[in-house]
Amino acid sequence: MSDPTLWSTTRQSAAIAGRELGARELTQAVIDRIERLDGHVNAVITRDFEAALERATVADEEISAGRRRGPLHGVPITVKDALQTAGLRSTGGAVELRDSVPDVDAPVVQAVREAGANIIGKTNLPRWSGDIQSFNEMFGTTNNPWDLSRVPGGSSGGAAAAVAMGFTSFEIGTDIGGSIRFPASFNGIWGHKPSFGVVPSTGYLDHALGGTTEADVNVIGPLARSRDDLELLLGLLARARPPWIAQLPPAPLDLSDLRVAAWLDDDFCRVDSEVLQVTERVVDALEASGVAVDRTSRPDVDFAEAFELGLWLVGCAISQAGEDEGPGHRVWLDRHRRREEIRAAWAAWFEGVDAVIMPVGFVPPFPHSQEGNFYTRTLEANGEQRGYHEIVRWTILTGMAYLPATVPPLGTTDSGLPIGCQIVGPYGSDLTTIALAGHVGDLMGGYSPPPLALE
Repeated sequence: MSDPTLWSTTRQSAAIAGRELGARELTQAVIDRIERLDGHVNAVITRDFEAALERATVADEEISAGRRRGPLHGVPITVKDALQTAGLRSTGGAVELRDSVPDVDAPVVQAVREAGANIIGKTNLPRWSGDIQSFNEMFGTTNNPWDLSRVPGGSSGGAAAAVAMGFTSFEIGTDIGGSIRFPASFNGIWGHKPSFGVVPSTGYLDHALGGTTEADVNVIGPLARSRDDLELLLGLLARARPPWIAQLPPAPLDLSDLRVAAWLDDDFCRVDSEVLQVTERVVDALEASGVAVDRTSRPDVDFAEAFELGLWLVGCAISQAGEDEGPGHRVWLDRHRRREEIRAAWAAWFEGVDAVIMPVGFVPPFPHSQEGNFYTRTLEANGEQRGYHEIVRWTILTGMAYLPATVPPLGTTDSGLPIGCQIVGPYGSDLTTIALAGHVGDLMGGYSPPPLALE
C-alpha cells in the first residue's frame, strides 16, 4: 500500500524518524481522508485538526533538530471517546458528559502522548461503552466500512472503523465483554485484550463520575494494523503501570513448538456456518505451516456456568452506570471466589496447552439493530433467531477469567464480511498470543483496507 495513511504505526513512525515522510504531511493526509470519507462511516466525532497540524509542524522541526520524543513521534492518532483526553471533549457517549473537557489524560493516553503521538480527534462508541454496536444520541451511528448497513462492533466500533479506514494507524480500545475483540474482528484489523491488570484502566469513562477507579474485568488495549504495532503499543500502554511489562514472559522463538488447541464451536453457543468455515481454514493453515493443533482438548470449565457467572460479574462492574445499587460486597466476594476456581481450572489446562483458537462471536458483522435492548434484540445464525445477548458468550468466557486474547484479521466470509478469531493464552502470556496471532495473520493475508478506504 503506497498510501501512508494506510501504513502500520511502526512504518509511519520509521518514515517520520527517517525524514522519508513529514509529520505535517502525514497529518494533513489523514485529515483529508477523514474529511473525504468519514461522512459514510461516522467514526471521528470530535476533531482537533487545526491544533494537530500546528503540533505536527513542531514535530517536524524537532526531527530536523535531531530530537525524537519517542517511538510514536509525530504519528497522528484518534482516541476512543471513553478515555479522558486532556483539553479535548471526552463524553463516554453519554449526554451527562456532553460538554466534559478533562484537565488530565487517562494514563494510557498520557503514555502514547509522551511517546510522541499527535491526538487529532475522538472516536464514536455506544453510551457508556455498553453495546456490541456503536451509536448514541449525541453523535449518531457508526457504520461498518465494509458494509455501511452493518455494525462495526462495539464498544470500540468507531475506533476500529477509524483504524480500518486510515483515519488513524492505531487506537486504544477498552474491553469488558468483547469491546476490543468484536471491533477488531468486524473491521478486519488487529486487536489485543491484555491480561487483566497489565495496563492501567483509570481515566475510563463508564459512568458520570467515572475515571478514578478501575472496574473488574475491564481492560484497555491496542487496535492496530499489524502484529508489530500490537507489541509496540502493549509495551507503551503497560509501561504506565511499571513493572508489569518486565514480568510478561517473552514469546517463544519457534512457534512450531507451541501446543495449540482449537475450540471452534460448542453446544452452548453454536457458531454460524460462515464464521466456522473461516476459523476452520485458520486451523488447516496452521497445521500446514507446521504447528500442531489439538481439536478436542478442552479446559475443565463448564461453559454455561462460566458465562452466567461472567455476565453477572460484568453487570456488577458496570452497575455504576445504572440506577440499581447492585449486590452487597459479600455476594460479590462469594461469586469472585467461584471465578477464582474457574481461573485455576484454566491455568491447570494451560499447563499442557500454550494457546487456544476460539471464535469472537457466533455471527459475522450484523445489520444495525437499535430497537429494544441488549436482552430483547435477536440475531440470525444458521437460519435461526438467537438472543442478541448470546453474542458475548465466547468473549465473556475468557474475559471473566482475566485471560489475554489477540484477534488477527482472517480475511472475509463468503459474503465478503471481515472476520477474526480470538487467540487466547494463560494469564500473562500476552506476547505469546500476539506472536501466534502474527503467524496466523501472515497465513491469512493480514490487514487489507475495505474497498471504501481505497476510493
